[in-house]
Amino acid sequence: FRRVLFRSPSMLKHPEPRIYNNVIDAIGNTPIVRLNSVTKGLRAEIFVKLEFANPGGSIKDRIAPFIVDQAEKSGRLKPGGTIVEATSGNTGMGLAMVAAVRGYKCVCVMSSKQSVDKQNMLKAMGVEVVVCPAEVSPEDPRSYYSIARKIAAERPNAVLGNQYDNPANCEAHYKTTGPEIWEQMAHRLDFYVAGVGTGGTVSGTSKFLKEVNPKLKTIGIDPVGSILTDYHRTGKKVEAHPYLIEGVGEDIIPDNVKFPLIDDFVQVSDQEAITALHRLAKEEGIFAGSSCGMAVAGALKYAQKLNGGRMLVILP
Repeated sequence: FRRVLFRSPSMLKHPEPRIYNNVIDAIGNTPIVRLNSVTKGLRAEIFVKLEFANPGGSIKDRIAPFIVDQAEKSGRLKPGGTIVEATSGNTGMGLAMVAAVRGYKCVCVMSSKQSVDKQNMLKAMGVEVVVCPAEVSPEDPRSYYSIARKIAAERPNAVLGNQYDNPANCEAHYKTTGPEIWEQMAHRLDFYVAGVGTGGTVSGTSKFLKEVNPKLKTIGIDPVGSILTDYHRTGKKVEAHPYLIEGVGEDIIPDNVKFPLIDDFVQVSDQEAITALHRLAKEEGIFAGSSCGMAVAGALKYAQKLNGGRMLVILP
């Protein structure tokens, strides 16, 4: 028996490591970990999905191939073309990766609120970065929304990614993020929590999770100063106010924010978000940014009223 076992090539052969054809194929399948320290005193179990483990550093990597695929299939984006996007930086990084792999140019239009580090990272990826003033309305021709549309319209063979209204954003999360969470959580999940900005992450993932578990509650986390919470509760637009948290909240209502798929909203201040991100680093060993701190702060707030259950929070 031993001779047969140890001489068998099939027994001796080691499995081949998984090798991706390019960096785009490495997107997704990010880990989920349990929070242990910051949740002390709460009855609910809280888990976080580490989306910064994507190759471009954020959950926005997921939507980039879907946006580009859609533009290619429709014929709007042709070889050698340009992808233009209004972004806080993360979607720009995802699109920059796809552009590099597929041979496109990339232009990212950003608000001056975004960090210089993000601008420099995009430039290092070969992206043309255009910075616009932050303290203007979305309709202002100087806003980063308006400038992105203008560039896409004026440059030959250029397309606007339009993560705010493009259904490819929600589709990416419906097809990837939602199924991953459901499998990783062993089909046991009661609450899904995500920051809300363009709406793709919260809405696309929620749609899938509610299909497989109609009792699941989706909680959107919003910065104080954003208009989304008030709109969800009253159906009316209020005036937006400045806040420091990057990449979440809105001063517009994107088409990808599907309010019927969001059961409740929790608002989080800049200070609460910063306190939470420091606690994540010092108590859980998770080094993350302000939007992650905001998501966790909101989740902890909401969990205070729960008697139990399993909650998954996206760390974007």
